[in-house]
Amino acid sequence: MACGRLSRHEFPMKKLALKIDVDTYRGTREGVPRLLELLQKYHAQATFLFSLGPDHTGRAIKRVFRPGFMKKVSRTSVREHYGLKTLMYGTLLPGPHIGKRCADTMRQVRDAGFEVGIHCYDHVYWQDNVAGKNAGWTAREMQRACTQFEQIFGEPARTHGAAGWQMNRHALRLEQQLGFEYGSDTRGSEPFVPVYRAELINCPQLPTTLPTLDELLGVDDICVENVARHLLGLSETSLPTGHVYTLHAEMEGMKLAGVFEQLLAGWQTQGYELVSMAQYFADLDVSRLPRHEMIFGEIPGRSGDLALQGPKFLPLGGEA
Repeated sequence: MACGRLSRHEFPMKKLALKIDVDTYRGTREGVPRLLELLQKYHAQATFLFSLGPDHTGRAIKRVFRPGFMKKVSRTSVREHYGLKTLMYGTLLPGPHIGKRCADTMRQVRDAGFEVGIHCYDHVYWQDNVAGKNAGWTAREMQRACTQFEQIFGEPARTHGAAGWQMNRHALRLEQQLGFEYGSDTRGSEPFVPVYRAELINCPQLPTTLPTLDELLGVDDICVENVARHLLGLSETSLPTGHVYTLHAEMEGMKLAGVFEQLLAGWQTQGYELVSMAQYFADLDVSRLPRHEMIFGEIPGRSGDLALQGPKFLPLGGEA
């Protein structure tokens, strides 16, 4: 595979891909329809990645011992965005099965012309455990998600975006084996082919390039009133291959819908075409994507180690 950075003239239009993570039952029922309205109003495309199993959001309380978690909770008003009932799912209340109870809503997204894909099966279970699990555990969780997706949509998923940007080597291999065309499981600066401990994974990564609202709100002087302006400042200068922005149905689709509308209008004013991940991927010459090591580390505003785009991979005795 010949590799090299894509130049601006090789990526003809200024694109910003919208990736929507749908984490919860409430986010699917209430946030997703609102996002559809906003996207259609601005003639924007996006990719919806669904959590397909039980909503066990309440079990995230175990993260209280994770460095930085309580600070993030206090900054972003988790109860306000998720609702008290959601925060009891999986503990004081049984977790509703999102894929079974919200299948019609998910199909409405597909039928409206938007790309759909897999976020996870059980959001909290994946995010809190995948980093230390073996191949068998990882395969079971990913297969549960794939099976539920096919039951809902009647066809296999073509893309996967990991909950909380949490991955392991087995999940990377499975993306290749399960036939995903691309994944968006990482944070970084440009599309790349991942390499983990010298193993090439033949499933390109389209990393999120911009910070999310919950990583920004409450930091320094950033608040609901000025966070859109801050993000638009970050995107004002486009990367050579454009940007990928991850939003959440529980935030931009609900209390922060007004902020998202400001972003949609602002990005269009900046000259971006707002596209789905599939449209973004279609403009790439996959044979020329650079190979980068996939590493794990922290990013500002989010607790825990995330899957990150690392340095360019340089094999011994040759060029990347």
